[in-house]
Amino acid sequence: MTVIYPDFVKELYEFGVETALECFNCGNCTAICPLEYDLFPRRVIRYIQLGLKDRILENPDELWRCLHCGLCTQTCPRQANPGELILGLRRYVVAKWRGK
Repeated sequence: MTVIYPDFVKELYEFGVETALECFNCGNCTAICPLEYDLFPRRVIRYIQLGLKDRILENPDELWRCLHCGLCTQTCPRQANPGELILGLRRYVVAKWRGK
């Protein structure tokens, strides 16, 4: 069963994930990503927007595939800063692993 956490976006603010709602899922980040697979990073950002925290925590390893090359951020028409969102999610996952 999928659980939706409506306040997940707010929960991520303290980890630097502040622009997730700016993304309108155009797919530019996924199209330019050299590691594009399974709609990454677009899919991960959509999980944030929908409050699907468990989907991110079920497979956190994929967040570390990001090279943080900046191409996704350069092509984002809404300045959602996808690369920084991924880094913020990494901080969030590490905090969860540490039990915070």
